[in-house]
Amino acid sequence: MALRKPNAWKTILLGCFTNKTVRLDPQTLVSKTGTSQRLSISDVSSSLSIINGLSNSIVGWDLHEFTMAELTMITHDFASSNYLGEGGFGTVHKGFIDDKLRPGLEAQPVAVKLLDLDGGQGHNEWLTEVTFLGQLRHPHLVKLIGYCCEEKNRLLVYEYMTRGNLESQLFRRYSISLPWLTRIQIALGAAKGLAFLHGEDKPVIYRDFKTSNILLASDYTAKLSDFGLAKDGPEGDETHVSTRVMGTHGYAAPEYIMTGHLTTMSDVYSFGVVLLELLTGKRSMDKKRPNREQCLVEWARPLLKDSSNLDRIMDCKLDGHFPVEGAKKAAALASRCLSHHPKCRPAMTEVVKTLEHILELDDLEVGSFVYIAPKEGEKGVEKEKEGDKDVSRSRSGSSSSGEKAEVVVVVEEKEHGRRREGEKKGHRHKHRIRSMRSRAVYSDTALYKNFKKGTNSPLLPLPQPKVNGGVNLLKC
Repeated sequence: MALRKPNAWKTILLGCFTNKTVRLDPQTLVSKTGTSQRLSISDVSSSLSIINGLSNSIVGWDLHEFTMAELTMITHDFASSNYLGEGGFGTVHKGFIDDKLRPGLEAQPVAVKLLDLDGGQGHNEWLTEVTFLGQLRHPHLVKLIGYCCEEKNRLLVYEYMTRGNLESQLFRRYSISLPWLTRIQIALGAAKGLAFLHGEDKPVIYRDFKTSNILLASDYTAKLSDFGLAKDGPEGDETHVSTRVMGTHGYAAPEYIMTGHLTTMSDVYSFGVVLLELLTGKRSMDKKRPNREQCLVEWARPLLKDSSNLDRIMDCKLDGHFPVEGAKKAAALASRCLSHHPKCRPAMTEVVKTLEHILELDDLEVGSFVYIAPKEGEKGVEKEKEGDKDVSRSRSGSSSSGEKAEVVVVVEEKEHGRRREGEKKGHRHKHRIRSMRSRAVYSDTALYKNFKKGTNSPLLPLPQPKVNGGVNLLKC
């Protein structure tokens, strides 16, 4: 076996646990700076750490080295009011950097992650994040602004992501459901991030792809975060990387759990789980569901093989507002990603192309609904049909006071997407209303759905029996 040449990095990196300071001569570091080769985790001893001054002058990393005092100041002593969340690494707090803190560092909100010394992750995971995110830059990877390595303190400073993570947006109980296009855009952004990692000269295996690690900007741009478990992928003739099994139950690929063999296809499987969560609106693991449905993949995998089962798997919160053809293709893609056989799974570049095509299937146009409550005394019966428009006018009978009212309902439907069971195109709705004293016009798709239900219409008060006339809604 050929001896590896001693790496200059290993001779200059010291552990952060020591108080020694290293004087570095940039001329001795040409082994990495003169090339575009990425520094891998194997180049850095697990007992060593990137230390003062390396991030900028040595490898060209655009990172800032913060002190503990600075991070304490910008987070107001890690106040509870700035608390954002907590993960395996530790707590995350929001902070704000002003333009006076560091030359060349613009004023911006940031997220500061503080290592929990008693937590499941430690110095090695912190070092892995600095090593990967310090060198990798992509629109769908969260930006690492800087770090702190002071005595036993380990902190990371990221760009602040306004909408938090996908998990909270998708599964939060009291929130507006993510629309179809937003879900596919998020999946596409995350897929582009994985494709970038897998396409590196030295492939990177993310190993912990899940909804809580996908952060969302204000426009729902998805970015991958938390690289503590990331690994360098196989190189040359290697087919896999053998490593200790780590990750999150419900997302890890079955072959990785069984053998510890890690490949880029392990990430593809995890992506399939997240895509399935986006389609179904269900968590990958949920003990509150019936026994057969607790594991989302095991429950959904048989259903994904037949497109006729689409109604059974799609998130009911979407309320049918998705293109049928696009949903079928997305379900088929999830099924391929979740294949038991790694070689049958698509590469992430193919996943990106498929999602881009699904995003173009914009057949979700829904027409408008116009409701008019006319003035008193108007009479006449007229029915017209022009293209997709049905106009129905019905003359109401006279009440005891002689008041008469008329309702004109205009329905314009362009329903190229999924049609609810029992609905027929061109269905005419006839409603009779008495004593409508005001005239108003409303235009809203949701209103049209409510109107068909009769008394649930926001325009019509509940029927109240009255002696001398009043509102009376007759079922059509």
